[in-house]
Amino acid sequence: MKAVIFDLDGTLIDSAPDLHIATNRVLTEEGLPEISFGQLRGFIGKGAGVLISRVMEAVGLGDDASEHARLLARFMQHYEGEPKNTVLYPGVIDALARLEAMGYTMGLCTNKPEAPTRIALRHFGLDRYFVQVASGDTLPQRKPDPAPLTHVLRALGADCALYVGDSEVDAETAQAAAMPIALYTEGYRKTALAELPPAYAFDHWDRLPEIVHRHFAEVSA
Repeated sequence: MKAVIFDLDGTLIDSAPDLHIATNRVLTEEGLPEISFGQLRGFIGKGAGVLISRVMEAVGLGDDASEHARLLARFMQHYEGEPKNTVLYPGVIDALARLEAMGYTMGLCTNKPEAPTRIALRHFGLDRYFVQVASGDTLPQRKPDPAPLTHVLRALGADCALYVGDSEVDAETAQAAAMPIALYTEGYRKTALAELPPAYAFDHWDRLPEIVHRHFAEVSA
């Protein structure tokens, strides 16, 4: 069985606007300075806990564990509802539908916590495409540890897979799992593409089905 496993934030959806709003609501409630949208984008990738750690550092709060836990809980209260400003990247649904019609099994591997992951998948009608999902709290480990990605691969019962992501974290995860990656270049990546480098790169979702087809044709050859 051949599988395609996807990241979520920065790959399928652009969630940075809602993450930015939720973060600044917490900071405002705490009487702290807001952070810019550009700063927030740079904090995304390793889950909500790391995001809050980076926010705390940015506003001079240090790394107190109890304060982190409190602010993370406040952040999740603001963030866990229906996404209001998050959007799908252009062409995502068409590409997933084409991959489904081509007979590929699909899974999801994200560092986003399970509750907002499920809400986002349902909100955008993505849940029908993913047979298995690993969220940021499914296992003790999070990306770039390869465990969540290999967990999804085993759960799908696939003998080979292509990972689709957007960031340095995704590239590192795929490398650690010895799995090739197709990198969506319009997400949250900050490093030059040549420094990663992915097996494949694409800037629009209408290109992905052909990349997947070509990859597995070469694997089977």
